[in-house]
Amino acid sequence: MAGGVRHRASLDPARARCQPVDGPTWPAARALRRDLAALGLDVSHSAALEFHTAVLGFKCSWEHRPRPDLPLHARVRRDDAELDLSEHHGDGTPGTVVRVPVRDVRALRRELSPRLAPRQFPGVEDDAPGGPTMTVLDPSGNSLRFCRQG
Repeated sequence: MAGGVRHRASLDPARARCQPVDGPTWPAARALRRDLAALGLDVSHSAALEFHTAVLGFKCSWEHRPRPDLPLHARVRRDDAELDLSEHHGDGTPGTVVRVPVRDVRALRRELSPRLAPRQFPGVEDDAPGGPTMTVLDPSGNSLRFCRQG
């Protein structure tokens, strides 16, 4: 690609800080659909990655930054749920709402509650559109709505 940046082809797994994910890591949410959403970041990439991995239990599949002065793009995954975290202008807007179908919302709530900040203790909305739903806010204000798989 003359004069352009090769995104996927330029990824070097040996230099990546993220490692591929093998096997299920989210028992409460097995058999998720393969939806992919790009979440815009308005906090440091490291803070966003820390929240999505340490708190929500996603694993970083890959990161890409062509040069140190350019925005970073990363993909996190937990079972079949994948999210892109992007500092690129136009790749999602902070404050985006993403629905993540899970098998058992209440089991997920029990799992995540000890790791969430004390002021963010989400309940399960039984009457939400699409059935029981739990909403978690990430550091950029994106709403991740974990809902019954349907």
